[in-house]
Amino acid sequence: LAAADPRVLALAARVTGSREQDIPLLLLKLKGILNSASLGSEESKKIKQDIYDYDLTQYCMLVLRQDHSQLRGGWATAAQLAEILSHCCVGLEVKEDAEEFHKKFLPSAIDNLLFLGRRLQARFIRTIKDEEKQDFLHWFQTVTDAICWLFGGHIQLAACVLQNDHFLQLLITDDVETAVVMMSVLHNILRVNSSVLLQVDEETLHSVLDELVYKLSSTTNPVIGNAATKLLLLVAKFCKQLVKFLTAHYKGLKALLSKQWTGKGFDRDLSQLLDLLYLEQSNGKGEVQRQHQAACIIQAMWRGFQTRKRLKKLPQAVTTLQRSFRAKREQELQHLKKQKEDEALKLQMQLQRQRAMRLFHERQLALLEIIHASQVNKYMEEMEGKSALTIQRFWRGYRARRNFHQQRQFLKEYKAAVVIQRAACKFLEKRRRRRPLSPWKDPKGLTDEQRLALQQKVDDYIKLHPASQMSEEMSKELHMQAQEKLAQFLLRSRLDQRAAQRRETLLAQVNTDVELLMNAPGLAETTEKDLDVFMSRSIPVATKARQSHNTMLKYTHWPWWKKLGDEFVEEDVIPDDALNAELGTLFIGGRK
Repeated sequence: LAAADPRVLALAARVTGSREQDIPLLLLKLKGILNSASLGSEESKKIKQDIYDYDLTQYCMLVLRQDHSQLRGGWATAAQLAEILSHCCVGLEVKEDAEEFHKKFLPSAIDNLLFLGRRLQARFIRTIKDEEKQDFLHWFQTVTDAICWLFGGHIQLAACVLQNDHFLQLLITDDVETAVVMMSVLHNILRVNSSVLLQVDEETLHSVLDELVYKLSSTTNPVIGNAATKLLLLVAKFCKQLVKFLTAHYKGLKALLSKQWTGKGFDRDLSQLLDLLYLEQSNGKGEVQRQHQAACIIQAMWRGFQTRKRLKKLPQAVTTLQRSFRAKREQELQHLKKQKEDEALKLQMQLQRQRAMRLFHERQLALLEIIHASQVNKYMEEMEGKSALTIQRFWRGYRARRNFHQQRQFLKEYKAAVVIQRAACKFLEKRRRRRPLSPWKDPKGLTDEQRLALQQKVDDYIKLHPASQMSEEMSKELHMQAQEKLAQFLLRSRLDQRAAQRRETLLAQVNTDVELLMNAPGLAETTEKDLDVFMSRSIPVATKARQSHNTMLKYTHWPWWKKLGDEFVEEDVIPDDALNAELGTLFIGGRK
C-alpha cells in the first residue's frame, strides 16, 4: 500500500486535537489539497481516498449540521465545506465497505447539504439588508451547486434528493430567487436521470407536480413561469406516462398556460408543452374526466396552500421555543448574578464589621492609655454594664418581635372583640337614652347649723343607749335564736308560696272554665265531643301548653339586638313578662 499524503495526515492530526469551534476553519485547508492535483487523475483519487480513510469527510458532513452563526467563519465557511464535501465524494472509489459508503454515507451527506440549504434559505428570507441578502443567496447557490455536483457523480442519489423532506420544503417557497434556484436543481436532476420520477413513490411525485402547477397558477412572474414550464416540458418529454397524469389530474392546466403565460418570452417551450397536452387529450376524454381533472387541480392547489400554511407556522414554533429557552437562560443568569451580589454584599458587610471592631479596639486602647491607672477598673465596669444593657435591649426587642408574630392572630381576635363590644355598648347607650327619665330633684344641702344640731342629737342618743358588752355564751345563744327565727321564716315563706301557687291554680281553672263556657255552643247544638271538653282537662291544657311552647320558640328566635339587655340571664330561662300573658289563664290540673 502507498503511504498516505503527509498533508492529509497532518491535517487529520490537527483536527483530532483541536477544539470543536476551530475544526471548520481547519477543514477549509482541504480545498488547497484537492486543487493541488488535476481533476480525474490518479493523484486526485489517492488524495480523496486518504481524506475518506482518515474520516475528514465525516468531519465535513457533521460540521454542516452546526449553527454557523455562532462559529468562526460564519456561513461562508459552511458553504465552502459543502463544496469541499461534494468534491471529495465525486470520483472516490471506495474498495472497503463500499456498500456502507453508497447506502449510508452518501444519503447522509445529501441530507446534511439540504438541511444547510434550508437554513440559508430561511436567513435569506428574514434578512432585510441588501448586502446580507446577496451574501446568503450566493452561499445558497454554492450549496445547491454542491448538491448537483454530488448527484451528478452518483446518479443513484437523484431519487434520494427527490424523496428527501428538506428538498420539498426548499421547493415550496414564495421567494422568487430561491425558488428559481431550486427549480434549476430539479431540472438538473431530470437531466441526469430522466426516469427518476418513475422511481420515487407516488406521494413525492404528486407533491412535486402539485408545486409546479401551483407556481404557474399563483404568480405572474415570468422567471418563475419560464422555469416551471421548462420543467413540465422536460417531464412530458422524458416520461410519456406522466403526460397522461398531467392531462388527467390537471384539467385546467392547458387553459391556464394558454391564457396566462402566452407572450411572456418563452412561447416556444410553452407551445411544445401545449402540443403534448392537446395530443394526449385528443386520444379521447369525456366530460367526466375533465371534471375529475378540474377537481384534482383544485385539490392540488388546496394541498399546496395547506402545506405552505403548515410550513409558515414552523418558524413561529421554533421562535417560541427559542424565546422560552432564552428566557429560562436569562432567569438562570439573573439568579447567578443575584447570588454573586449577595455573596459580595455579605463579604463586604463582614469586612465592615471587622473594620469596625478593629477601630473600636483601637479607640478603647487609646482611651485606656489616656485614663489614669486607678480609674481603669471603674471604666471597664462601666463599659461592661453598657454592653450588657445593649445586649439585653436587643434581646428583649427580638423576643418581643417574635412573641408579637406568634400572638398576631390572638391580637386580631382581641381587636375584633373590642370593636364588637364598642358597637354593642354604643347601641345600649342609645337605647337607654331613648327611655323616658323619671323626674329627679337634687337634694337640698344642709346648712352648718342643721349639721351641728344633727351631730348633737347623735351624741345624746349614744350617751343614753350605750353599747352593751356581751359575753361569748350570750353571743352563741343569740346566734341560735336568730337561726331558729330564720328557719321559722323560711318554713312560713314556703307554706305561703304553696298557698299562692294553689290560688293561682284555682284562678287559672276558673278562667279556663269561663273561656270554655263563653265559647261553648247552645244546648240544642251540643254533642258528645263538647261534653268531653268539659269532662276532661287534657284538651285545654294541651292547647295552653302549645301556646306557651310557641312563645318560647319566638323568644329563642329573636335577633341578638333584642336580647342585648339579657347578657346575664341563663339561656333556658324565659323572662316572666314574656310568659305571663300566655300562662295567666292556664289551668294546671290535679287535686290535693
